[in-house]
Amino acid sequence: MSIKKDSVFENYLLSDHERKNFSILELIRRNGPLTRADISKVTDLNIVTISNYITNYINKKLVLEGGMESSTGGRKPVLVKLNEASGYAIGLDIGHMDASGANMVGLVTNLAGNVINKIKKFRPKENINKLIDASLDVIEELLNKKEIQKDKVKGVGIGIGGVIDDNFGTVRDMTKNGMRVNYTAIENRIEQKFGFPAFVGNDATFAAFGEKMHALPMNVEDVIYMYSDVGSGIIIKGSMYCGATGSAGELRINYPPPNGEYLQFSKNISFLLSTGLDLGLVNQAKKLIKEEDVQSSIIEFCSNNLDNLVTENIIEAAKSGDTLAIELLEDASVNLGIRVAYLVNLFNPEIVIIGGGIEKAGNLFLEPLRRTIRKWAFEEPANVVKIIPAKLGEDSVALGAASVIIRNVFIQA
Repeated sequence: MSIKKDSVFENYLLSDHERKNFSILELIRRNGPLTRADISKVTDLNIVTISNYITNYINKKLVLEGGMESSTGGRKPVLVKLNEASGYAIGLDIGHMDASGANMVGLVTNLAGNVINKIKKFRPKENINKLIDASLDVIEELLNKKEIQKDKVKGVGIGIGGVIDDNFGTVRDMTKNGMRVNYTAIENRIEQKFGFPAFVGNDATFAAFGEKMHALPMNVEDVIYMYSDVGSGIIIKGSMYCGATGSAGELRINYPPPNGEYLQFSKNISFLLSTGLDLGLVNQAKKLIKEEDVQSSIIEFCSNNLDNLVTENIIEAAKSGDTLAIELLEDASVNLGIRVAYLVNLFNPEIVIIGGGIEKAGNLFLEPLRRTIRKWAFEEPANVVKIIPAKLGEDSVALGAASVIIRNVFIQA
């Protein structure tokens, strides 16, 4: 079973048959083994329809029959479960372009989304074009790490940071003065070398879908994933919202050239400018400690060398009670909270997930963030939304990318 490439992001163009495929198979993936009657009850589809769909899945070896459910009388109903080993999906997180020395994470999952192989590699801060070879190496290593039948690999999803233009197959690398590069080169080389389809998408969008598929209840349909302040992933009615060209979810504005009126105007909208994956914490801490001689234990957590300072050091210092670190986290949470409040008003989500690494600070960051959202958002959407930390951690983008492949296997069943 191959994946139709054009169908990956066409969330709102699904036929009735495709929607039923996904709802039935996703229910079995999450809750199986189940009886046909169980599936009928949850999906609100009649038992004859369910039986016909299940027969098709069995014929395609996507679903297996096995075992009997206990019965008070009459014939015992047969249980069905997902045939997890009938296919594999690969997910690859190239690492956000805004991060210096990011990690590239690649993984292989079965059709249940269970991780079979995983690789994490340090990735120098490179132009996107230079990451193609590294992507190929990671995929090859994943395939060779454990016995996996290549003909069962349904595709690879690749999460990448930047402004996507799916019409032209480009991504704008915001760390290189907004330079656009062609991401279809990655897709083409993967398809030529390995023989299975490849799909590039926005990392925050994939992270949102990963959390939706693996960390949230099935009935949660409206979700926003905050990739720090460099982007957001949007789930509407259970589907990824990618926009007209795939670039939906970018929080930053296109910062104009610093000339005349634009420079003066931009000074008044600084809260719309991205402070980076670390929310500006590292630079701000360095400035206060170096230039203003603010006393802090932060320096102890980076081995007395501020050149080695990373966000995790500031979080550790805050958890130890360091005043400066706590204040830095609170200031960053207010800045991000204003942006989230705007999105809460705009999309009225059930859940906002905070990811990108800052969620490791726990309530030191999340509580002031929640207070800020309650202050700046309208009461009605603010009363409904739950602000929670990401559950998938460093695997969120790669697992979401693999989940996109699984979703499309289900849809096309």
